Amino acid sequence: MFLEIYTKENNYTTELIFTGILLLFLLVARFILTRLITKISRKNGINLARIHLINRYVTVTLIIIALIIIPFIFGTEPHDLVVLFSSVFAVIGIGLFAIWSILSNITSGIIMFFTFPYKVGDKIEIMDKDYPIEAIIEDIGAFQLHLRLDNGNLVTYPNNLMLQKPVTLVKKDAIDEDLDLT
Repeated sequence: MFLEIYTKENNYTTELIFTGILLLFLLVARFILTRLITKISRKNGINLARIHLINRYVTVTLIIIALIIIPFIFGTEPHDLVVLFSSVFAVIGIGLFAIWSILSNITSGIIMFFTFPYKVGDKIEIMDKDYPIEAIIEDIGAFQLHLRLDNGNLVTYPNNLMLQKPVTLVKKDAIDEDLDLT
């Protein structure tokens, strides 16, 4: 008798089916979004490494959405999740306050992915009052740009500063002409 009650009360077949449907939906959404991002990015000539970075952001966002929805499928009450999430967000908030500049650079990297008019290989001038820079963009990462100066030095420039400073295009696709690879 105990075994019958135990199996009847703990049979989560419906919840598992709904979870499978949700995961399937999110996988299809991920596939469609990554294809769309890749297609738009290639059309605009965006670097493959940047495309992969944004696709990773999409994947992480969909995983977070799944982790939020799945407890509701299994019947968790909203007030129980509010206590859990408020505790987690308090800890995360304290940690994020300590690393706000890193998050600022990541957010700037995402914004630059969609709106930054310059590409890898372009020679740009950053009009900074204290330290103006004229360099070739070698890489655009999640946190910073790698800029190669005319003297061969490598400068890493934070993404959030790129959105705050005026930038001028000096020469398009200057990487082959200005870099001495010998």
